[in-house]
Amino acid sequence: MDSGYEVGFGPGFRIMGKLARRDVPFHATDHVDALFYVKVTAAPFSGCLTSRWSWSVTLNPQVSARIRNYRPRLPAERWGPVSEQVRAVVAAAAPATCDIAQRLLYAVSRLAVWADSVGLPRDPGLWLRTETIDRFILSGLAGRPGGTVQSCRCWLRRTREAVVWVQRGEAPPNRIKADRSPRPPYKKQELAALRRWVELLPGRARLDGLALMALAAGCGLPPCDLRAVRGRDLRAAPQGMVLVDTPWLDRLVACRSEWEETLAELAELAGDDYLFRPGRKAGATKNLVSSWPARHRPHAGLPRLETRRLRATWIVGLLRQRIDPVLIAQAAGMRSVASLSPYFHWVPSISPEQAAELLRGARP
Repeated sequence: MDSGYEVGFGPGFRIMGKLARRDVPFHATDHVDALFYVKVTAAPFSGCLTSRWSWSVTLNPQVSARIRNYRPRLPAERWGPVSEQVRAVVAAAAPATCDIAQRLLYAVSRLAVWADSVGLPRDPGLWLRTETIDRFILSGLAGRPGGTVQSCRCWLRRTREAVVWVQRGEAPPNRIKADRSPRPPYKKQELAALRRWVELLPGRARLDGLALMALAAGCGLPPCDLRAVRGRDLRAAPQGMVLVDTPWLDRLVACRSEWEETLAELAELAGDDYLFRPGRKAGATKNLVSSWPARHRPHAGLPRLETRRLRATWIVGLLRQRIDPVLIAQAAGMRSVASLSPYFHWVPSISPEQAAELLRGARP
């Protein structure tokens, strides 16, 4: 007997098995242990039967430990009151891997702490309403990079899809579009000043800063490629030319002449290890590249060091020299020349005389 108004009706039953993940939002490849439990009760006065059912899903030990031990970089007085509810929400979403769990914990913890700061009740059901998520994205993440905002919103919506299974009459979510335009290139004097600043940093910070600049501004590599380059991936060619020539890159990249000597020295020091932040066990970790500029900020008067701006400087520099756009797109790892179109904004027009000479061509 569950209460004074309901009585048990027959035995309950359980169904144990594996819950396939291919149809849930996280698209993991494995299955998780699941238990489906059903119990039927009867109301003595109306005679109506009520079926009570529940799901339980068991997470693997590694994911469980990641959720239990999670500590965000937030003040303890703000994190403490919502910590257990955040862990419960993430556990209910049943993440398959530690990486997915980490991303969910980051997004949900920021949402919960923000909701608490603006006076909303400590209720996950309220946190995961579309209007709450949209309000958090528009105000709680104001000033964050567009990619961070989009990523956070994506993981919150996935959490909602995994946990909230009932229709609640909510308005559709707002359409939010991140700015995908490329970052402006550095001016020549800005890049030179940043290079002088990096060269004055102590020890490993100097070498990592130079590797970051040489690979991004000298070779145009994005963070996903930059972090994987090892000393053995660089090849010296005649006349001091340095090439990034490795099968995993799937393209040949020649370093700009002003960075050749620096890159060759870094390659010799690195040997078989990584050029940028050597000694790490994992080839790619979250925020591996972006964390360096976050920890090392130039003095007042200098712009912040950004990998996207360094790469844009490399692309625009080549375009200004009227190098074949097809060659630039190939070296940049772009799918087509059309990807270069936003960068032409920073390429000055040539004079009418130069244009006429180019259009005329050489005499046969």
